[in-house]
Amino acid sequence: MHHIYHTEGIILSSKNFGEAGKCYFIFTRDLGMVMASAQGVRKMSSKLRFILQDFAYLKIDLVQGKDIWRVTSASKTNKLESLLENKDKLGIFANISRLLRRLLAGEDPNELLFKDFLSGLHLLEKSETKEELHSVEVIMVLRILNNLGYIGGLDVLNNFVKSPLEQELMFEVAKSRAHILREINRALKETHL
Repeated sequence: MHHIYHTEGIILSSKNFGEAGKCYFIFTRDLGMVMASAQGVRKMSSKLRFILQDFAYLKIDLVQGKDIWRVTSASKTNKLESLLENKDKLGIFANISRLLRRLLAGEDPNELLFKDFLSGLHLLEKSETKEELHSVEVIMVLRILNNLGYIGGLDVLNNFVKSPLEQELMFEVAKSRAHILREINRALKETHL
């Protein structure tokens, strides 16, 4: 009998495979980035069809197979759903998800990164103006790169990578955006990805 892993996760992307299956890239709290399949999920009779959607934040049960994880069950958390209704916020969510897929190779639990990602998405959900949305995107990218070790030792950025992700921090980000973007671009160039 296989061990069932109960965790929370955010589906970053998916792709169809086989006659009615799907393969998902899921950033989980406890396992890191996993690739998991769900057989028959595209059938009209599938109970998971409307739960396993891109950018969904779920409670999910996984079993490790020989080559790939398998989704055994999932349920909605009913959080972050308003992000999917706003095209600007959804665009930022999609950009950040692509960045995570690019930078996270394999399963490597990183609970701090998961918490930061989730906090950033909650902040994105509350943001109203284009300026706020841009600031949230910048700080999320900076914190992802910092969590993965690509930003290091710059005292100027300490406040941005260590402070709680709250609305007040966004005002500081707006003032220092040019410097933060320089550091982000430098770090991304160094990843060679």
